[in-house]
Amino acid sequence: MKKKVLSLAALFCLLLLTFSGCTNKSSGTGGTPLVLNEVAHSVFYAPQYVAIEEGYFAEEGIDLTLVTGFGADKTMTALLSGEADIGFMGSESSIYVYLGDTDDYVVNFAQLTQRAGNFLVSREKLDHFSFDMLQEKEILGGRKGGMPQMVFEYILKKNGIQPEDLNINQSIDFGSTAAAFTGGQGDFTVEFEPSATLIEQEGKGYVVASLGVESGYVPYTAYSAKKSFLSSNPDTVLAFTKALQKGMDYVNTHTAEEIAKVIAPQFTDTDTDTLVTILNRYLEQNTWKENLIFEEDSFTLLQNILEEAGELSQRVPYEEIVNTEFATEAANGDTSAENTTITP
Repeated sequence: MKKKVLSLAALFCLLLLTFSGCTNKSSGTGGTPLVLNEVAHSVFYAPQYVAIEEGYFAEEGIDLTLVTGFGADKTMTALLSGEADIGFMGSESSIYVYLGDTDDYVVNFAQLTQRAGNFLVSREKLDHFSFDMLQEKEILGGRKGGMPQMVFEYILKKNGIQPEDLNINQSIDFGSTAAAFTGGQGDFTVEFEPSATLIEQEGKGYVVASLGVESGYVPYTAYSAKKSFLSSNPDTVLAFTKALQKGMDYVNTHTAEEIAKVIAPQFTDTDTDTLVTILNRYLEQNTWKENLIFEEDSFTLLQNILEEAGELSQRVPYEEIVNTEFATEAANGDTSAENTTITP
């Protein structure tokens, strides 16, 4: 696979230890060019990388360029400015854009994950963890208003703990909490993979809880595009969604070892055993949906979480910023977009 390295992205690769593979990557197939900006580069998004490495995008006539945004705010900025055609991030960002009275707002058309993908890591080994152990401890958390932090707060409330009663440090940049934690800051940290496993391997901490298990089913990440792009490019969006569905089918029918072998080129700094450990964690908690359909119940739950976190000024109608037609056709094996209608 041809790699194009951007100087800024290379700098981020050196600074951010949490993620791997942060360069631009183009399939170079000669198909329809499409730029996808992902919020982070993580094993959490394995179906997407399977689709890339197995050539599913190329099969669907898509010449995909992958860019890592390092944060939902940056990914959304790239999408709104036209630097990216499709954004992959928490769908709460699309709600914020819609409520900001943007004319050409962002619509979610495919949901990838159905559980949170991060883990609570303790500096001390705790054989019988409970969330009340977080009292009077420093916890390295996520950005205010971001999905990781809001899901964490949702879990705390489920366990009878008010987030404001805890010492949650939200001052550390996205992707830098693992380095801060291994450097001695904090008693607990909320980490995505591979950071959680790498911290354990270094003997610097221990995974004590899966936020994906504790939260239940949550629409954590979704693919979105501007309304105008969906309207003007339905065949391209359908082809993209079909390739993702093939990736989803693969991870749901193969072992962690088989998936690790496929996505290894995306994570050259992560050894195979670590990839298998991470993938098994995600498979065991039923992280990935069987299809890409973003259902209304999931959207309602998302808005409930936003409202409880104090980040939602008013409710957004599901049909305004969620489109299920592409994902439904992809799940049904449809090969054309002739029946896909997007309201301008």
